[in-house]
Amino acid sequence: MARVPSFEMPRTEIRKELDRIRHPFRIAIDRAKNPFNIGSIVRTAHSFLVKEIILIGTEPWYERAAMGMQRYENIVELPTERIFLDAAEKEGWPIVAFEKDEASIGLWEAELPEDAVLVFGNEDEGCSPGILEAAQQVVAIPMFGINHSYPISVAAGIAMAEWARRHYENGRCI
Repeated sequence: MARVPSFEMPRTEIRKELDRIRHPFRIAIDRAKNPFNIGSIVRTAHSFLVKEIILIGTEPWYERAAMGMQRYENIVELPTERIFLDAAEKEGWPIVAFEKDEASIGLWEAELPEDAVLVFGNEDEGCSPGILEAAQQVVAIPMFGINHSYPISVAAGIAMAEWARRHYENGRCI
């Protein structure tokens, strides 16, 4: 388990310490329509100490759903998909899109690079065609019921947990 700084420290010091121990992967949310879901993903991403949370699009999000964790996270808001894709290409980020209907591989078999950007689409349409085209992999999370898909916040949590399981053992990077 990661060592968590004391909340008795000033917020700037807490953020500095958290940035020191962050994991190298990012998550991106592509045009999520439910503002509560975005806040929930921010809260979950904090639990995994992701490097950044990238919000693609201009849709509002509900900060209260993040339960204050947005104050400790590196949230980057990019107004368009094109800006996101340009940044990913410039920085060499391996994009791993989570999209059930367009998937070419399941989560258990997929590669989840250490510095991946895990991308989650919106609740109605999933990831955009441009993101799917740019993705190194398009991944499906196994489902066994008759429901068509997981809630976006649940899918993000499952993917982050699988990334952590693969890259960390006994709380330490492997």
